Amino acid sequence: MQKEFPEAEVFKTKKVGLKNPIIFAGFVGAGLVGPVAINHIIEKLEMEEIGVMRSKYLPPSTVFMRGRLRHPFRFYANQEGTICAIICEITLKLEGLYCLVSSILDWAAQKGSKEIVILDGVANTEHDNKAYCAAEEDLVRTMADKDISMIPQGFITGIPGGILNECLVREIQGVTLLVKADKTEPDSTAAATLIEALNRFYEMDIDTTELQEDKERISSELSGLSQKYVEHREENSGMYM
Repeated sequence: MQKEFPEAEVFKTKKVGLKNPIIFAGFVGAGLVGPVAINHIIEKLEMEEIGVMRSKYLPPSTVFMRGRLRHPFRFYANQEGTICAIICEITLKLEGLYCLVSSILDWAAQKGSKEIVILDGVANTEHDNKAYCAAEEDLVRTMADKDISMIPQGFITGIPGGILNECLVREIQGVTLLVKADKTEPDSTAAATLIEALNRFYEMDIDTTELQEDKERISSELSGLSQKYVEHREENSGMYM
């Protein structure tokens, strides 16, 4: 008999040994900076897909990119097993959100992860080339030393907000890095600013030249998803700071 579709589960597509990895995650938001930044990190670190999210709460959608079919909610790891990435390339409704959040954090706990970093954008008229953070107090002070500004106040909704809330009651540190991003178009410049902040704080060395130079290609490839985000944002309050 066909097994009932799960509430939410991370379905393993490849067996890998993970070593208490830090997790970077990007979901659909302003300027699509989360998915754009995460996809760039995946490419530059030559990460491999290790799993996908299966859930009856995901819309029945799939993603084509340059003619290639791929699952819209994917999990990746680097060869050393020290870094994982989560990328979601579809908009998510509020229904079932807590199931998705719990599944992600249960999976992170099983892999021994102690930190999850969400990369996202805040809708604005223009990008100011600055990265902002929200985290626990000690970490915020440390990030300020790396030219990452504290968010004085605001609120974060959707799956990023759900993950950060749940991190407060679990043994995993939740962090979000934010940039001001275009309201209606994919913003690869803002995504580059996020990655450069990661480079400074986490001592990484991810080249962002392609993000700066391939703005038109990225915008063209992701224009449909960007429009979906704009429509979705009209129905659901977004992120503010």
